[in-house]
Amino acid sequence: MNRHGQSWEYLCAGVGFSVLTLATPAAAADMARKAPELQTAYDWTGFYVGGHFGYGGGSLGTGTNPLPEEGVVLPHSITGLIGGYEAGYNQQLANHVVLGIEADASFSSPADGPRLAPAAFNATLDYVSTVRGRGGYAFGNWMPYVTGGFAWGHTHIDLNDAAGNIYATPGQIQTGWTVGAGVEFAVSGHWTAKLEYDYIDLTHRIYDLSGFGLPSIGVDPSVHLFKAGLNYRFADNPAWTAQAAANARTTLPESDDWNVHAQTTFLPSAYPSFRSPYAGANSLPGGGQTQETWTTTAFLGVRLWQGGEFYFNPELAQGFGIGGTLGIAGFPNGEAQKAGAAEPKLRPQRYYLKQTFGLGGGQEEVDDGPNQLPGKRDIDRITLIVGRFAVGDFFDNNSYSHDPRADFMNWALWSSAAYDFPADLPGYTNGAVVEFNRKDWAVRAGAFEVPADPNSDVLTYKTGGTVVEFEERHTVFDQPGKLRLGAFANSGNTGNYRQALAIEDADPALDINSVMTGIRHDNLKYGFYLNAEQQLVKDIGLFARASWNDGQTEILSFTDVDRSISGGLSIKGSFWGRPSDTVGIGGAINGLSDAHRDFLAAGGLGLLIGDGQLNYRPEQILETYYAYSVSRNLTVTADYQLITNPAYNADRGPVSVFSARFHGEF
Repeated sequence: MNRHGQSWEYLCAGVGFSVLTLATPAAAADMARKAPELQTAYDWTGFYVGGHFGYGGGSLGTGTNPLPEEGVVLPHSITGLIGGYEAGYNQQLANHVVLGIEADASFSSPADGPRLAPAAFNATLDYVSTVRGRGGYAFGNWMPYVTGGFAWGHTHIDLNDAAGNIYATPGQIQTGWTVGAGVEFAVSGHWTAKLEYDYIDLTHRIYDLSGFGLPSIGVDPSVHLFKAGLNYRFADNPAWTAQAAANARTTLPESDDWNVHAQTTFLPSAYPSFRSPYAGANSLPGGGQTQETWTTTAFLGVRLWQGGEFYFNPELAQGFGIGGTLGIAGFPNGEAQKAGAAEPKLRPQRYYLKQTFGLGGGQEEVDDGPNQLPGKRDIDRITLIVGRFAVGDFFDNNSYSHDPRADFMNWALWSSAAYDFPADLPGYTNGAVVEFNRKDWAVRAGAFEVPADPNSDVLTYKTGGTVVEFEERHTVFDQPGKLRLGAFANSGNTGNYRQALAIEDADPALDINSVMTGIRHDNLKYGFYLNAEQQLVKDIGLFARASWNDGQTEILSFTDVDRSISGGLSIKGSFWGRPSDTVGIGGAINGLSDAHRDFLAAGGLGLLIGDGQLNYRPEQILETYYAYSVSRNLTVTADYQLITNPAYNADRGPVSVFSARFHGEF
């Protein structure tokens, strides 16, 4: 039965009634006894949780200079795109009236583009939450409803200096009310979908900025939210309604044509004080620090047609990496590139179309998973992907070290560090990938947009990045393994290290970073990576990577590494009766080209590093972790990393970083 199976059953019921009027009395009596099986009433009673995604707008009041939040293809607004979660309970009455209560929270997007100069301050709406009553009427699988109740939200003011840098961020909670309407409909299994509009009015509050030498301003939020959501109902027939629902269908058949998965990862990190005789603008602070990041992602997939699939991944991210995600090239928190905000911010991280063309060669099973619809596919196939995604979704993969939410956290261990893969600040890009797969090998290639400038959140098609990867699959003593070889080239708006040094040498009064900015133009960076994985025995795997780039021009996207080697072991806990646990131990050595190190020694700043001077040594990293499986859905990890010569500077460090990771999958 397909996702529209409920309507099909109504049609069948109608046909059955027509046949019944023409049947013999005995046949009619027999069919009448089967009539209850055709009943398709849907009972909305039960608890549910879910998430939503949409767009918002409105006003924060006159003179607040609101930041233009990201709308992607829609206009920027005081919220931009919004996303969040909800939970509630419905009770369906005998007359089909449905009464319920719901609580939700909606979070805004990050700022879209530069601040509105020359404003001394900018107002921002961080989130809005509501607790609402709902009243609806059940038309079978459909339920239109109205809603209203209590609302509150958090606003803050960014106070900007003359250069546009934020020097204070006072904030406050504001309460109010909300009213709205929507329609919800059963999809399949325990899932329902909804479309909803909410108007939210929060009370007028005054920000007293006299202590900063600024006039007071009034913030008076009025917000319009348009949301599409998915909810999961927990109960088929609650005990107290079992008799009333005896003949009711409260769930629909499951469908393989779409799926929903989610993850959440909370990752606190800390390091004690370390030797730091001097520091620069991008140095890791020597006094020690504790920070944390938190991401929550929904993975939505739908089968459009034969071989055609569409995936969408909205994500909430908040928190900060230690040192503001600065000071170490092999950064110890793989989630930190997505962070950078005190409150959760919503981004549509992935949205791409995937088309698979089967070519025979037998078939293989595809398990249900995040961004993976279940079913079968030809082993010999061509796959085309177009849209927004992370380059690492399809390239430089590794079974033992590729996901900082599940295995190694260090950037130089879960990725080929010298591959400056094209990406915006959170690590995603727009582009296309094509793959040709056979049983024992595959070849894939991609073309992507690159940042407009180093470390920019703006992607451009005027220059671009390409990569080609060959993957070979083999067995050694009946143990599976893979070898991947990739070659990459990026063309971007970058400066040349030697050229900047020559200009600064000719006039030492010049600032080398200003010189570098002034000489940026379209430059090419190229390189390669080698990526190997090998199962040694069941539940023990070995991995290794080596990567190199030419090192003549600035890094655009990833991190300040021109050559890197890494490797390690991954051991499952089956040897001590914990088959779902994992122990990992690995290491990496990162290096720079001569031109790159000379630039840093002259006071240059990279994407993540820059101590103002440099006593160069290769950056050396040791990481070990234990991932403890609490349940099928929750894993808790303890992680330790030792970084020697952080940012390639023998004058500073070593640094010990202690991390915990709480990772849930659903």
